[in-house]
Amino acid sequence: MFCYQCEQTAGGTGCTRVGVCGKNEDIASLQDTLVFGLKGVAAYAYHARELGARDEEIDAFMHEALFSTLTNVDFDAERFLELLLRCGAVNLKVMELLDRAHVERFGAPVPTEVSTGTKAGPGILVTGHDLLDLYELLKQTEGTGINVYTHGEMLPAHAYPELKKFPHLAGNYGSAWQNQRREFEEFPGAIVATTNCVLLPKESYKDRMFTCGIAGLPEVTHIKNRDFRPVIEKAKCLPPLPAREGGKVVTGFHHQAVLGLADKIVAAVKEGKIRHFFLVGGCDGAKPGRSYYTELVSKIPQDCVVITLGCGKYRFNYMDLGEIDGIPRLLDMGQCNNAYSAIRVALALAEAFNCSVNELPLSLILSWFEQKAVAILLTLLHLGVKDIRIGPSAPAFISPNILKILQEKFGLKLITTPEEDLKAILG
Repeated sequence: MFCYQCEQTAGGTGCTRVGVCGKNEDIASLQDTLVFGLKGVAAYAYHARELGARDEEIDAFMHEALFSTLTNVDFDAERFLELLLRCGAVNLKVMELLDRAHVERFGAPVPTEVSTGTKAGPGILVTGHDLLDLYELLKQTEGTGINVYTHGEMLPAHAYPELKKFPHLAGNYGSAWQNQRREFEEFPGAIVATTNCVLLPKESYKDRMFTCGIAGLPEVTHIKNRDFRPVIEKAKCLPPLPAREGGKVVTGFHHQAVLGLADKIVAAVKEGKIRHFFLVGGCDGAKPGRSYYTELVSKIPQDCVVITLGCGKYRFNYMDLGEIDGIPRLLDMGQCNNAYSAIRVALALAEAFNCSVNELPLSLILSWFEQKAVAILLTLLHLGVKDIRIGPSAPAFISPNILKILQEKFGLKLITTPEEDLKAILG
């Protein structure tokens, strides 16, 4: 392959990348970061558009930003960093658009206790992020005797009034995306993957797996136009699930629900009952270092509140952290698609305390993996949020020089150990 800037074979002397010369590693890093951020923006915009919501400004930025990544367009690192922050601003706009579309179609989420057990009878397991897919499946399975279960990022669906009204939305099965192959093999019913974060299936369950919408897998039946009849027929002829008692997890702390507790939260902080807030969320993965997040939450003092979202919560959402004056110590705001709620709560608390977000007793400790995590990070940087900790390691696409700039400009930090980070945060 060829590098268009040094006009030689990519990877040869003086060139380490396809399309961008090695001496411009930092521009390449910024371009990669922008492309990953745009993929996150595109995911949010896709879901919103499926619900009938779109914004011309968002679409126009996508065109401009992608154009800026073409060969020999921009070599000014400072200017390109500004473009990344604009991507963060646009991502905030598209997250607000998607949140509004979800609430208008499915109602505002409310705190909801969700069973992790199973009911006797045939079942369908739904993974991914697309709530409209789940809604159509629930409508088509009414009266069939089939129970529908959520998996991974679909867990927060149980909190939306127009989804939770279906009595056969039976519970949540399994955990985060990286455990799919084991958990799907153990689930005896039909399986539907609606969006990204889907793994190539094992042969043991490939014949009972389906995709729809943006998702697709080789040798797996793809559902068109949300006509789930093939899934329903497959579920009917598969072995029924046994009745199995499980635990309970709570989700649905949308910003409207949390802000309804604002007076109690502000009072608890002023009275010294709540010392600090930790936002521990993001994307999960299989890397061993991700056990950090489990250990961290288990060690957070009893006078602190943990806010979470994304599939990273499966590292600790089974824990009973109790309450502080009736305020749950663990507030699950939902999918990565619900990151807007966390931002709204932080901004509202800053207003209530008449301070900036950076002056709040709030620390953000994020796990990154996929593109929406990058887009959310750019949004936080656009908002001027500082001293964010990310892990389990630095993103490979961020060059050492760009990482240094982010550390100096925004105080971006890499996680260390739970003990060291808690000591640095709480003193």
